[in-house]
This record gives sequence, structure tokens and C-alpha cells, in this order.
Amino acid sequence: MEPNKILESLKWRYACKKFDQNKKLTKEQVELLSSSFNLTATSFGLQPLKMLIIKGSELKEKLLPHAYFQQQITTCSHLLVICIDTSFDESSIDAYFDLEKTIRGTSEDIVGKFRQQLKDIYKGKSREQIDRSAIYQAYISIGTLMTVCADQRIDSCPMEGFNPVKFDDILELDKLNLRSVLLLPVGFRAEDDIMSGMKKVRKPLEEVIIEID
Repeated sequence: MEPNKILESLKWRYACKKFDQNKKLTKEQVELLSSSFNLTATSFGLQPLKMLIIKGSELKEKLLPHAYFQQQITTCSHLLVICIDTSFDESSIDAYFDLEKTIRGTSEDIVGKFRQQLKDIYKGKSREQIDRSAIYQAYISIGTLMTVCADQRIDSCPMEGFNPVKFDDILELDKLNLRSVLLLPVGFRAEDDIMSGMKKVRKPLEEVIIEID
């Protein structure tokens, strides 16, 4: 993509406050976002994340009060719920390296040392530290999704403002060893969303960029 096209897409993007309920993402667009999430960068490539894709209006209505009645939850085409894997442990590391051996055809002689190094690193971490690291990576994934959405002219709205405990309970995420951390409603902006026509407010570049030779 040309640099100017990238900037045009990022300038076009804004946190959509009201979606057009009559416009829905196509199957291909949902698949694109799914693949983009799967390709996002994670620490050591271990992917301690999963994403729920919710399109049913009944479930969205049930979740709405626990997102402080923000209408993006119910007016969006699909609600993406980014979760961390609370069961991530040594077996997850083994699963990754076993998959690498299958896909790349590498031998244990090549991956074995690094496999053990990562296990040793995670052995020294508490459950809280492991989960916190996964949460940081969830923010990377939502950045990837928002950029892809902007490129494809799909509207989105990143949201931290919700009660994750209530979401987890309604979605029964404990059964999946998951914990919700971020929401990303996606769809297409409503014509009467007052935010869509507003100019983007950003500091001058010289106030946010520091160049060091």
C-alpha cells in the first residue's frame, strides 16, 4: 500500500459511536478480521489470546448493561471480544514448538534449547504476571484489527469500558479458560453519527515525535 493511502485510511478511521444496524459485514470480511487477529504479533509467537465473534442481537442486548449501555454494543454488525488464555502454561509452550516442528519441518535439536529457555522464563512468573503479559499483547492485537478495518473501510470502536466479570459470566468464559479484556464492535457508521464528520484532533508531530541521531 502506498504511504499516502495508509495515512488516508488512518485519517478516515475514528471511534464509531453509532453503527448502521442494517449494514452487516460479509462472510469474507469476518474471515479477513479473523485471519488478521491470528496473524497479529505476540510475545515469542505463543498466541496467549483468543477472540469471540458475536453477531446475535439477543446476546448483544444481554451484554449491553454491562458495557454501560454504550449503543455500539447492539448497533454494530459484529462484536469482537478479545480474551486472554488463563490456562497458558508449559504445555502451551510445548504445543507451540510441536506445531513449529510440523509446519517448518525443524527438528528438536534446533528448537529444544529455546523451548526449555521459554519454559524456564515462565516458571519464574506468577499467574498474575503471565496474565498481565497476555493483556499487553491483547492491545497489540486490537491495534492490528483497527488498522485492517480502516484499510477495508470497516468502522470500529475500541472499548475498555465494560465489566469483564459480568461479560465472562454471561459468555461462560471460565469453561473455556478465558478472560475478556477488550471489546471491538465493528460494522459501518450510521449517517447520523455526529462523530463521523468531525475533524481528527491530534497534536502536531513535533510534540509527539523525538528524533535521535
